[in-house]
Amino acid sequence: MNPIYLTEKDQERLHSLVQLQRQNGGAASVEGLCKELKRAKVVASEEVPTDVVTMNSLVRLKDMKTGKEIEITVVYPKDADLNARKISVLAPVATAILGGKVGDEVEWPAPQGMLYYKIESILYQPEAAGDLFL
Repeated sequence: MNPIYLTEKDQERLHSLVQLQRQNGGAASVEGLCKELKRAKVVASEEVPTDVVTMNSLVRLKDMKTGKEIEITVVYPKDADLNARKISVLAPVATAILGGKVGDEVEWPAPQGMLYYKIESILYQPEAAGDLFL
């Protein structure tokens, strides 16, 4: 399992999100995210590598079975919008890629079986763009 990276700000906000979900009876929805938070290396926003998926990053993924590419933005639940391809960090695909690097392959269970994607590129990363307060 490849190491993952989180900015201090993302780690703090995601920890608060997990606590809120648990208080509101949504503990199951944050189980995968909790595991990722525990294994993450936390770095300052200014020090996160530009090839790492952070919150609010626009990412191009490649389906390893079909070769089809998709673009999604990893967002907080309140900003999720499927039509705009803004996917909540609580969704399995977003949890799987958060903190990953370009070139990493990720997998997660789905009703139709395991899904396998490769992080092809990061089209926008807030930290690389100087947007440190998103």
